[in-house]
Amino acid sequence: MICMLLVAGHGTILETQIKSDVTGLYAHLTGVPKALLPGVGGKKILDFWWETVNTYKHYERWATANDFPVENVVNDGSTTLDDRLGAVADLELAIRSRQLQDDIMVIAGDMLCADQNFDIAQVIRFFRSKPGELAIYYELESGEKSYTRGIVEVCPNTHRVMRFFEKPQEGVTASRLASVVFYCLRKESLLYISEFLIQHPDVNDRTFGKFWEWLINEEKIPVYGMKLPTGFQLIGQVGLSDYTKWLAHYSSKQQLSPSKPITCRSFARVGLMGNPSDGFNGKTIAMSIANFWAEVTLMESQTLVLLPHPLNDPTEFGSLQDLFRISRKEGYLGGLRLLQATCKKFYQFCSEQGIALSKQNFTLKYDTNIPRQVGLAGSSAIVSATLKCLMKFYNITDNDLPKPIRANFILNVETDELFITAGLQDRVVQVYEGLVYMDFNKQLIDERGYGEYVPLDMSDLPLFWLAYLGNPSDSGRIHSNVRQRWLNGESTVVEAMKSFAELTDQARAAFQCKDWPRLAQLMDENFELRRSVYSDDCLGPGSLKMVQLARQFGSAVKLPGSGGAVVGLCMDTERLVEMKRAFQEAGCVFCFIVPYDPSVQGQN
Repeated sequence: MICMLLVAGHGTILETQIKSDVTGLYAHLTGVPKALLPGVGGKKILDFWWETVNTYKHYERWATANDFPVENVVNDGSTTLDDRLGAVADLELAIRSRQLQDDIMVIAGDMLCADQNFDIAQVIRFFRSKPGELAIYYELESGEKSYTRGIVEVCPNTHRVMRFFEKPQEGVTASRLASVVFYCLRKESLLYISEFLIQHPDVNDRTFGKFWEWLINEEKIPVYGMKLPTGFQLIGQVGLSDYTKWLAHYSSKQQLSPSKPITCRSFARVGLMGNPSDGFNGKTIAMSIANFWAEVTLMESQTLVLLPHPLNDPTEFGSLQDLFRISRKEGYLGGLRLLQATCKKFYQFCSEQGIALSKQNFTLKYDTNIPRQVGLAGSSAIVSATLKCLMKFYNITDNDLPKPIRANFILNVETDELFITAGLQDRVVQVYEGLVYMDFNKQLIDERGYGEYVPLDMSDLPLFWLAYLGNPSDSGRIHSNVRQRWLNGESTVVEAMKSFAELTDQARAAFQCKDWPRLAQLMDENFELRRSVYSDDCLGPGSLKMVQLARQFGSAVKLPGSGGAVVGLCMDTERLVEMKRAFQEAGCVFCFIVPYDPSVQGQN
């Protein structure tokens, strides 16, 4: 691949204003080509692009010694704006004069880039993975107007650019994705450049915006889009005040980049209705709780480091007996694997989705107070919090990774990378947060990749309680052979999953009407239905003991997750204190649930 840096523009607005500036601050820039004007970090704008392309191994042909070969500078013969050839004609001249027969990358040499560290190798890999041309775009910042840019409409599934609008008037398109002069063209497509020039003899039409508008909208040539999560500004299109404003804006962003550590939390959850039907195209209602959470912190660093947790990822022990006891109780699978799998999947996702990430490294560490092996979604909370940190660090927006797709992402980290048996419920409620109704209808998921997720009103909720075993065993065995029986079409299991969905719809109505006695009744029915499908041996003696204990005090009770804990609703509040004492005396941990409401500011 050959890279071309376009620097022939005359930049008349900026040049004129520099010459007429009475302050004298910019006198030293008089006559300086716009690509050689100062950029971010004290370097010339062209320095950045030269260093960016020169670091990639496929461009060794570009460099001889340490200087750019003079013979590779193509002079288009123009000296004024009036005798310019036009950007596309300049490109054609370079191709023709150097007899190029290779894929080419085209970059405007006078383009300020907010992010000075993005990985151009990732751009090359994405381009070579697609059967067409490549156009780089970014999401306009709040103050930028779409009529000043070439705007693209990109298919979120295929990443193909469906339409290109060169500086569209307001209302023409709702897209806020702006194309920049950063393209890759296959060698077999270079002939379209000559054809475009024949059809567009007017120099004013020989811009790259007009070329891509013609190539995509009229010629229907497949062009794919790749997003860079950063801003761009062409210096040749602005005046002196805008140049200094954008230079200061991007410089401040660079200075702030290694700023404060990013810390994100994801909360434990309790399944209040319908679980475990989320793994069987059922319906559930779950709630995030503020009692327990996982917290991940990301700090920019020279190398990428994943820090083990001193308790959950022990590497030092007091004795061999200490190692034996900890391993027997905690197992061998801490949280470090969750951080690593999330990072791996994040990079893979961005590469496949056409999002080029900056070449920034970081250190990740985590902490959690979610009790282990009691089915409160502790593992997915660590993955969810890690993903939040990565999205903030790399400026990945909700448009890049929407909430329902984010839940799928978290599930895939666990199932695809770590082979953890799980359903979508936990991941959905940890992404949406609060009290969430979820319908995992198979047709919906097959059609669009996710179900229907509806946040419910959290005002005036009753007092739920939670109890869990002080010394739990592995909760992963709770699903037993039910999945295989369901896949085999066993009527008992199939009908039970339908019944879970019906209970969930009734519970949703109870939440909306604030009919708490009815909700309590439905919680008991949920447990009995689960017990009829899963054997008592599968539910475990500890869980059954807690259910029996709660019912002695007249409380509704069910399992909030895979096992090892119970969640309840006691309509006789006077008996709550007595029940709490009974659970504690039985060796269980008991607490009153504090719902996490994302609409309440500062609760995090």
